[in-house]
Amino acid sequence: MYYPFSWLRSAVRLLAYLFIFALVGLYMDDMLFAVSLGAVGLLVTNYWQLYKLNRWLWHSRKMSPPTVSGVWEHIYEGIYYLQRRNRNKRKELGELVKRFREGSEALPDAAVVVDAKACIIWCNRLARLELGLKWPSDAGRRLDNLIRHPDFIAYFHAGDFHHPIEVPAPANPSKTFEYRIMPYGDEHLLLIARDVTRVSQLEEMRKDFVANVSHELRTPLTVISGYLEILPEERENPLLTKAVKEMSAQTKRMQSLIEDLLVLSRIEASSERIYENVVNMPAMLRQLEKEAATLNKEKQHSIHFHIDDTLTVFGVETELRSACSNLVFNAVHYTPKGGEINVYWQREHDDVRFAVVDNGDGIEESHLARLTERFYRVDKARSRKTGGSGLGLSIVKHVLSHHNSHLEIESSLGQGSRFSFLLDHELIAEQV
Repeated sequence: MYYPFSWLRSAVRLLAYLFIFALVGLYMDDMLFAVSLGAVGLLVTNYWQLYKLNRWLWHSRKMSPPTVSGVWEHIYEGIYYLQRRNRNKRKELGELVKRFREGSEALPDAAVVVDAKACIIWCNRLARLELGLKWPSDAGRRLDNLIRHPDFIAYFHAGDFHHPIEVPAPANPSKTFEYRIMPYGDEHLLLIARDVTRVSQLEEMRKDFVANVSHELRTPLTVISGYLEILPEERENPLLTKAVKEMSAQTKRMQSLIEDLLVLSRIEASSERIYENVVNMPAMLRQLEKEAATLNKEKQHSIHFHIDDTLTVFGVETELRSACSNLVFNAVHYTPKGGEINVYWQREHDDVRFAVVDNGDGIEESHLARLTERFYRVDKARSRKTGGSGLGLSIVKHVLSHHNSHLEIESSLGQGSRFSFLLDHELIAEQV
């Protein structure tokens, strides 16, 4: 039975043991010899217990300690207790690892863990099936030596894992995989590969459908618009005159919508590299200023352009022009008559910002997150009246995504709105 260890009891036993030898030495008239003999006996006993302890720890197959008494009983019991506790912890850890492995095998995605040197530490079953990894023979091999697609290698070595990348699967090029890499722990990386073949196919089908339908609609609309223009004005029948005017207006609106859809399709399908051409933004914005003045004749806004004439950027000129013109023309269309609009193209720290600020009615906060969705309108009645297609900000969104930027919208009811985007300093070209 286990008793709490008592230093006092142990000290009393030691003193009693030495006292007995002292009495014997007193009786034999040689106390020093007797006490020394007792100390030697105590030393031999302790070494014998150390020998037994070593045999039990390293050579004995028994988990229970040998039967001893005194201080050594507490030592054996303490070691036995630690062994049982460690054994229980190992068992719990083994169960945890087992559950982790079962959970990772149940993942619908391929998962690979690599260390700081990009060497594979572990992978699940789907990684072996879909990525062509072999386990355990591929353990310790570099991941970029096994997944050798150039786009993936460039993405992996760039170290910027904020966004995923889509590349063909290494084991089946007809499949498209989305790779996500998450750093964790002590410079470890977790790679998740998801099969997005179906999603990519549906997205391509959607793009093709929109582009094809838009192209097919242009011809009949052009014919209708042409015949409406040559119809004689019927002065004696006001209803017919009104009908022709309304049909002409709606035909133009549909043509504008189709043009926007085609622009959006071209931007989505664009593979033009943004670093290959320099865009003279100041010259483009000066031309845009003249177009805005022409569009502003009815509204009579006060429009001011604040342009840094030294700032040119790398990009696709047609796309950037489309994005900037959409933001400026939206401000002209939707700001109440006689408003104030300011357009900025200026440095912001090391980057460059384009911004359109108006003092119009503003937009409720609940609408801001959805403004760049296709055909989304804050006020459907007002948009129909102004001829808006609901595609302008969606075009802006795709243009900015192509230029590694995003649209920032700030607005408050009754206080106006601010639409802007920031281009990274890497896109700034040499001064003109």
